[in-house]
Amino acid sequence: MRVVITGGAGMLGKKLAGELLKRGTLVDRSGKAREISKIVLFDIAESPGIPADPRIEVQLGDVDDHATVDRLIAPDTGAIFHLAGVVSSGAERDFDLGYRVNLDGTREVLEAARRLPQPIKLVFASSLACYGGGLPPVIPDDFRITPQTSYGTQKAIGELLVADYARKGYVDGRSLRLPTIVVRPGKPNLAASTFASSILREPLAGERAMCPVDPETWMPLLSPRRCIDAFIRAHDLSDADWGWNRTLLLPSLDITVRDMAEGLRRAAGEAAYALIEWKHDPAIAKIVAGWPARMAAKRAVTMGFAADASIDEMIENYRRDDAPAARA
Repeated sequence: MRVVITGGAGMLGKKLAGELLKRGTLVDRSGKAREISKIVLFDIAESPGIPADPRIEVQLGDVDDHATVDRLIAPDTGAIFHLAGVVSSGAERDFDLGYRVNLDGTREVLEAARRLPQPIKLVFASSLACYGGGLPPVIPDDFRITPQTSYGTQKAIGELLVADYARKGYVDGRSLRLPTIVVRPGKPNLAASTFASSILREPLAGERAMCPVDPETWMPLLSPRRCIDAFIRAHDLSDADWGWNRTLLLPSLDITVRDMAEGLRRAAGEAAYALIEWKHDPAIAKIVAGWPARMAAKRAVTMGFAADASIDEMIENYRRDDAPAARA
């Protein structure tokens, strides 16, 4: 099976590729576990940490370029994980870029998949940014989507496109609404939620980090480990498992930013905790305040998806999986 991961040079793309290499198979539409022969990591540029394996191929280009995506999703493609996108603050700052990559790019990927000899499974990475405006304390599975950012709007449209292409039988699409991913390795990016990793990652390395939101801000979190497991499970479930509803709200650890900082204190002590600088940023705080605070992802739990047990577990997993590489 040839697997394509758009956004493949990003943190989640590389981790997904590594886990797929380890597992060696994916379940196709017939329910058969098929050996993975090639994983194509597609992105705008390369980055360090791409797995060194003969089954890995890197292709560079723009996801909204028709000819490029048409070549990428070749006739022998057996699975697609569409993770490519401009992140939240970036899409809000550059309206045209956000729509070009997040909307036009998604449409190009779906159209290329539609031209394949037979429908294949496609997993789309969506976001809790699809929600917004007058949210209840806890978001249930069937709550309406009314995004209040360009990024959220682009992701919501992407979900609808995936569902419609699936309804028409062009692709066996599945969309996952991701919580904030913590702890992300690497450096801060343009996502409004980047501070959620920074306030843990940087102090663990002895560096200062700024928190731009109120300590009592609630955030639904998911670790990279759980996220990668969710991508693969979402793919391997059958068409019947998904039914007509092709979008899934993932389970999350719902926690305040203060409790995240307390987890850091327990893990690394007072010196690390003191490296957090609480400095309010109105622009970031406004975006984050428009996101859901707590989730009730009951459907995902019945389908076998799981949340992280605690912030302590998430920090410990980061230390095991990514902190040694960061120090190196």
